[in-house]
Amino acid sequence: MTVTVLTIIIGVLVLAVALFVFRAVPGVRAYFKFRGKRLVTCPETKEPEAVDVAAGEAGLGAFLNEPTLRLTECSRWPERQNCGQDCLSQVEADPQRCLVWNIVARWYEGKSCVLCRKPIGPLHHLDHAPALLGPDFKTSEWKDVSPQDLPRFFSTYQPVCWNCHVTESFRRLHPGLVTDRPLEPKRIR
Repeated sequence: MTVTVLTIIIGVLVLAVALFVFRAVPGVRAYFKFRGKRLVTCPETKEPEAVDVAAGEAGLGAFLNEPTLRLTECSRWPERQNCGQDCLSQVEADPQRCLVWNIVARWYEGKSCVLCRKPIGPLHHLDHAPALLGPDFKTSEWKDVSPQDLPRFFSTYQPVCWNCHVTESFRRLHPGLVTDRPLEPKRIR
């Protein structure tokens, strides 16, 4: 008799865990799908704006089978914090397309450094990020640019690899420590 009761208890526990895991998977997927800074076109101003979605709430809503999306941050806040958040339809339609990281990766795709001409490979989160060369011939990291300003920067700036960015930054910050030497004829490729 105790073996039967124990078997029933174990069966109920396994069923409960399986049901919980089955319900948790969509919640975890929703969390990872909606986390990260996004760039959307504001329906009111028709300008690019940076937003953050409440990814935790989206995950919990998917877990509870009550999907909800809302913003936790917008580059137009606090002045326009009470807007209708109509821009969320762009995030819902294609969450990956408006993710800032993906926008930047698409811009650098297939480009080469304007200084050394080496191709800039695919972006990876743990690698050194490529930079931008401005009209003033100063380099800056794309991460230092406000996300809502990236489209404007991408139209006027050029891609620079990490190595050239570090070199040019050192040259700009410490000009007395840099010695420029002309290439020797033997070393020219």
